[in-house]
Formats: sequence, structure tokens, C-alpha cells
Amino acid sequence: MPEYTGYVGKSLEFLKTNNVAVGSSVKIQTDLIYPGIIMPRYEHADENHVVIKLNSGYNVGLEIDQIKKIEKLPTNEKIIEEQPRLEKNSSLPKILLLSTGGTIASKVDYRTGAVTPILTADELNSSVPELAKMANIDTEMLFAEYSENITPDHWLQISKKLEEFSSSDYKGIIIAHGTDTMHYTSSFLSFALAGYPIPIAIVGSQRSSDRASSDAAINLIGATQFLVESKTNGVFVIMHHDESDETVACHFGTRVRKNHTSKRNAFQTIGDDPAYIIINDKILQNQKDEYFKKKEFKPKTNLDTKVALVKYHPGYDPNLLEKIIEMGYRAIIFEGTGLGHIGNTIYDVVKKANEKGIFLGMTSQCIDGRVRMTVYESGRDLLDLGIIPLENMIPEVALVKAMWALGNSKDIEGVKELMLENIASEMSH
Repeated sequence: MPEYTGYVGKSLEFLKTNNVAVGSSVKIQTDLIYPGIIMPRYEHADENHVVIKLNSGYNVGLEIDQIKKIEKLPTNEKIIEEQPRLEKNSSLPKILLLSTGGTIASKVDYRTGAVTPILTADELNSSVPELAKMANIDTEMLFAEYSENITPDHWLQISKKLEEFSSSDYKGIIIAHGTDTMHYTSSFLSFALAGYPIPIAIVGSQRSSDRASSDAAINLIGATQFLVESKTNGVFVIMHHDESDETVACHFGTRVRKNHTSKRNAFQTIGDDPAYIIINDKILQNQKDEYFKKKEFKPKTNLDTKVALVKYHPGYDPNLLEKIIEMGYRAIIFEGTGLGHIGNTIYDVVKKANEKGIFLGMTSQCIDGRVRMTVYESGRDLLDLGIIPLENMIPEVALVKAMWALGNSKDIEGVKELMLENIASEMSH
């Protein structure tokens, strides 16, 4: 039965009249010619357009009144066959690839043209045959979630799984992950598994792995090379470094964030160069040796999500902060202005939070730089109210660290101690 999801009225009649439906391969002529696949539409879309997925992978909406001709093409459904399991080479090191979903573990459904998170870890491995020449890669699929659906419970699942392999003979571990919340996951793993004996590479892509413009292959190849050849440990986010297809960056898991919505080189180390750069098959260390000192591995994988991230802005309503206190939150991370400031209209509520034993941490809305709360009188007032400056910790990282610190401390003093200890390079020198 033909599918017309999202098409109503004029657009639905257009599809039926021309004997095409969602998933049909077509060639549409307006002022230009557009070959592609009819896509489903959103539930509340208008009735004046049809949407097709072009061969480039991009979607385009075409106004029906501007269409001069539509031609239905013979079906060109691409069947992705099951890949044979790759042969192992006993002379190569072992790598574990864990898949959690996201664009890197997605492919196009060639019936609808939609991107769906359905690649298994095995398929992901098989889709990049270069990996088999570098390492023997074992695979496991933990779950298949877009990263906006990843929760702290997923962080715990990942960390518990990684704990299982802390004494294994793997050279390193790759975690395939969606990019939108990748730096939250990398932060938690950096704290929970500080001192992990082998390197962990969290890898994503901005374009799905079966598109010509995908960055999945180069990111996976770079991550595998890094795990095989590097002598370090720790948690790294490994992604495209620039617009070329030759350079991959390895960022510390606590010093990185996604700074662009769609570019392949969206991830950047804040305030410094990436820890490593991989270019022309060479791994270049950018950071000082002091950042790579190995610590004793003592996993601390508990957490408490009763942490609020408050982005201060002019006109911020103190009642919102009151509500956070009433809801039983145990820590508040302020994303303050400039050197670490919030308006005096909420000072009374801040004082109340401090008196209730809530941890109060200050970060900055500025992309780069360090919190300095002793420069101005207002900052010194906030110090007197119990707010703790968190140096140049990224706000999102401070949020995750506070969750982790709450879960692994007996009291507020223990939380303060952990928050001010540089566990995993979250505060750069």
C-alpha cells in the first residue's frame, strides 16, 4: 500500500495523480532538474510542497505550483547486505568498539531517505575496511540512541561496561556516540574512570556513515591509529580537526565542546590546542607532558543528578532559583557573566542556598578565559556568599563534575574538595 506520511490536501493529490509515494525515486523539473527520493513530511507541514532527498543526501522542498514535470524512475533501492565477519590477524593489537548510536551509527533508509540509528557495531566496523588492517576489532552494541536522548543512566551503563575491560588485553576502546551531547559523556567518563589503564576514544560523525560526505570513516581510522600507536591513557574525543580530510584532532574529554551545528570540524578544545593531532599518519602531541601523567585507577562511578546549571542573564527571576532550592537540588553551577558575576537581585537567594548547604560553583559564559572573582567588588561579594570559582572549567563539564562529586562524597566539604581538584585536566594550567 502506498505511503503518503505527512502529505495532505494539494500535495497528497499531486502524489496520487502522478502515481508516486514516499520512497519513490523521481526526477522533478522546475527551473532546474532535481533527481531524488520522495521523503515523508512532518505532521503539521503545509500542503503546497513535496520534499525529496537529493543524491547528495540533502533534502529540498519543492513548491507544487512550480513543478513543470515529474517522472517516476525505476526503483533504485539500495540494499545493504550483511557484511561477512572480518578475518582476524593474530599479529595485530586488539581494540574494542562499543556502539551507543548517533549519526556515526546511522544509515539512510533508502525507502524513505530518512536517517535512522540502525548500524550495529559490527556493521560500523565492516563499513570501514581499513580498520581491519590496523587492529583486530571486537564489537558490542550497548544501545542505539541519538545523543539528545542519552541520560546520566546511560553514562553509568557505559562506565560499568568499561570497568569490565579495565584489566583486559585490549590496546584501547572506541565508543561510537552521537555528537550533540558527546562532551557530557566524555566528561563523566573522565571523572568516573580517572586513571583508566588504556586510552578511550569517543568518536562521532556529523554525517551518516553511508554518505559521500561522511566523516565517520576518517574519525574511526584516526581513533584506531591513536589507540594502537599512542602511549597514553585517558578519555579523548576524536573528531575532524579542519575542513580537510587529512587531519583528526584528539581532544581531552573535559576540555572540548561542539562549537558548530553542522560542520565536520565542529569540535574544538577550549582555550588551547587539542591534546594530539593526527595528520598524514603521524600523531603529534600538542600539550605538555604534565597533562599526561598517569594516575592510579580507582573507579568512582556513582552520581547524583540533583545539580542545576543556571545561566544568568539580565532580568533573571530570583523565584527560579528559589524553586531550584525547593526542589531539593544539592548543587548549583552558575554560568555567570565575564569574570564570574551574577546580578545583586539574586544575592539573597544565593545566601539562602549557601545556608542550606547547597554547593555553589561559578563558571563563565565566555568561551575562553578564567573565572576571577577577586577583581571587582561584586565578585568578592559573591565569594562571601559562598560561591566557589571553578577556574576555566567549561560550564557543561562543571555540571557533570558536580553530579559525579555529589555521588562520590559524604558531605558538602567532600564535594568542594573534589570540585577543586584537577581530576582529568578539566582546569587547564
